[in-house]
Amino acid sequence: MSRPKILVIEDEDLQYEIYEDSLTEFELVRATNGSEAIQILASNVPDLIILDHVLDFGEEGLSFLADYKQLLPHVPVVIVSGALEVHQQMNALQGPRRAHYCLTKPVDLDELQEVIRTALVECGETEVVKQFESLERSKRVDIESLLSRSTDRLSRQNQIKHLLDDVTERPNISALAREFRVARRTIIRDLQDMIRRGQLDPSVYPKWGPENSRQK
Repeated sequence: MSRPKILVIEDEDLQYEIYEDSLTEFELVRATNGSEAIQILASNVPDLIILDHVLDFGEEGLSFLADYKQLLPHVPVVIVSGALEVHQQMNALQGPRRAHYCLTKPVDLDELQEVIRTALVECGETEVVKQFESLERSKRVDIESLLSRSTDRLSRQNQIKHLLDDVTERPNISALAREFRVARRTIIRDLQDMIRRGQLDPSVYPKWGPENSRQK
């Protein structure tokens, strides 16, 4: 099985050597600035990105974060930098094009390894798949619930119509509510719906006629 690939965007040679020595279970690819990293990403997709902030040619890593997430939204990003204020770290961890983790230099290598392993398992593609699955489930539940409620409502309204077909006086709302085991306001809405659809004569309950309904 191939080793997970990590793109390390780091300009300091000593820091990159530390990564090489400590992250031996991963395949490392290096870029020393943000622009070079974009060129690498075009043809060499990593499983994770480690991003420094202060880079070669005066470039700032956070300035490229949105670009990386736009190109590869499923690839988790771990920021490792000693040059970020707290508010910069918070900003980097928020929004749709965010990093997943932000660690400070000098970085604790055991913590970094744990973060990388967690990100590879729980973030990235796995996270995107879970989000899609959750979205599909929520949509399916909502649709099924709405359809069920709509079917129940229409069935109840049809039964009410049959009960009132030969009735010319005002219906007994409380009696209907007890019969169908719903709230009085539910029966009132049912009658309003049926009058609007022309299934009941507004004279059955005159104040619910179309003209008065529009005035409310």
